[in-house]
Amino acid sequence: MKHPFLHLAFALAATLSLATVAKAEPAKTPALRIATLDGATFDLAAERGKWVIVNFWATWCSPCIKEMPDISAFVASRPDVRAIGLAFGGEELADVTGFLEKHPVKYPIANVPLETPPKDFGAPKGLPTTFLIAPDGTLAKKFTGPITAKDLEKAIAAGAKSAT
Repeated sequence: MKHPFLHLAFALAATLSLATVAKAEPAKTPALRIATLDGATFDLAAERGKWVIVNFWATWCSPCIKEMPDISAFVASRPDVRAIGLAFGGEELADVTGFLEKHPVKYPIANVPLETPPKDFGAPKGLPTTFLIAPDGTLAKKFTGPITAKDLEKAIAAGAKSAT
């Protein structure tokens, strides 16, 4: 082969394009019903009337690890807010559960295979990616990159103002 790196780059690009075939942008009123690691089912529709944080993360993602305690504390401090963490890093279930033993959170977690991201959210383009769902079930805000409690508070305040 005259240009082995060119072939490798092409193969990588083809693989990445297949991985991102899933819808790039979420539905305006997304649905999400998923089994969580504790054996329960998280149903976004059942959370109507509350703000819901849908957070895509991975055990190997340092910004994800940094934001998880903040999201957890925020959810614990706000009775009007729920969250679901979607482990989307390609890890085995044992790796995710082992990680959560060292880094516990106060919200349910689901392990999502890279090949089958939630239909109405699609595969995130980077991690962490967080979606804030309004109490009426519509997408209020999408965050790409790490977030803080202050970011969430600001987005909820803006969403509450626009709803009145």
